[in-house]
Amino acid sequence: MMKIKVLGLACCLAASIGAATQSHAATEQNKSSSAVLLQGFHWNSHQYGWYNIMKGKASDMQSLGITHVWFPPPSDAASSEGYLPRQLNKLDSNYGSKSQLKSAITALNNKGIKAVADIVVNHRVGTTNWGDFTNPTWGSWSVTRDDEWTGSTGNWDTGDGYAAARDLDHTNTGVQDGIKSWMNNVLKDVGFSGWRYDYSKGYSPYYAKVYHDGTNPNFCVGEVWTNLYYNDVDAHRKQLMDYVDGTQGSCAAFDFTTKGLLNKALSSNEYWRLKDGSGKPAGGIGWWPQKMVTFVDNHDTGPSQSCGVGQNHWPVPCDKVMQGYAYILTHPGIPTVYWPHVYDWGLRGEIKNLIDIRKRAGLTSTSSVNVKASQNGLYAAIIGGKVAMKIGPNNWSPGSGWQLSTFGNNFAVWEKK
Repeated sequence: MMKIKVLGLACCLAASIGAATQSHAATEQNKSSSAVLLQGFHWNSHQYGWYNIMKGKASDMQSLGITHVWFPPPSDAASSEGYLPRQLNKLDSNYGSKSQLKSAITALNNKGIKAVADIVVNHRVGTTNWGDFTNPTWGSWSVTRDDEWTGSTGNWDTGDGYAAARDLDHTNTGVQDGIKSWMNNVLKDVGFSGWRYDYSKGYSPYYAKVYHDGTNPNFCVGEVWTNLYYNDVDAHRKQLMDYVDGTQGSCAAFDFTTKGLLNKALSSNEYWRLKDGSGKPAGGIGWWPQKMVTFVDNHDTGPSQSCGVGQNHWPVPCDKVMQGYAYILTHPGIPTVYWPHVYDWGLRGEIKNLIDIRKRAGLTSTSSVNVKASQNGLYAAIIGGKVAMKIGPNNWSPGSGWQLSTFGNNFAVWEKK
């Protein structure tokens, strides 16, 4: 009981900090946002000349209702997927050339869609050996002293280690200046206006704020993916609050708590997990929805082109993906839709119906949630007083005064008449 009270206090403190620092937050994290983010790639996208494919979908993304697109890591890297960055300032990768990247972003910008870059700065690999960093050129001082490389001379790491590459010393102003220069003078030059921070548990969120404040993005979100123990959900979502607090409210966090709860609810019929003891959504959106970015699956957690293909580390059951979208596209937070679900799995029409409802009803990242049912086989809620929804095999209806707007396998959504 005492633990719950302490966590509740942390939640309220987070909200008060957010209120005090909103004017310094990225634009979408500073308001009741109506943004809808598309993760514009999957784990195998590097095999397909991806930037040209993204460019070709610009008009369709606009029609779908997408406002922001998360691009894969744009820099030269030692890994095909881009998550072992090598030469940060070189924007030629397996996804395409710098000119193709700029052309894709321009096509999106012309449709009113903003581009979000995947910022991989927790770690870096050398050009020919462990620590010979070039473009920008950094020395052993840029690597944390507790890294696996015995030649490192930097300060202690401010977060979790990452064994596959050299952990960067973000306390060093040379590292900070190099990263800010890359973001301002290279990434912004091709049209990026937002940031998604990879492996955010690898360094203090204070430095995410340093990079935020030095670059003034429209969109800012960190990936804080930690183990979720279902007997202590509050501890998990407190880590999300701690990250946002650490950025002084400037950046959001992906709502991995909501993701994990959806996994469990949909796989085990335990829909009661989606409501906490206070009657609010049990994920991060129940505590600080304005600073949460929700999702069903991404390039790491779920499949790619088809069920079972790709990383598939922590997926929603493939046949229940649309229940996940019925939840996140009606609830607060900024929702993310995943490229394969739209363009490979044949779910575009159903997803568009939900996005259209969200926009017609004016639902935002801060919309209210009134949970009506949360039990085995059923979760139901009314959001913003304008949209009612249910997921799960059990029947439920909001009653008179509502119009059924869309439905599918074990989900339904109504709008207020």
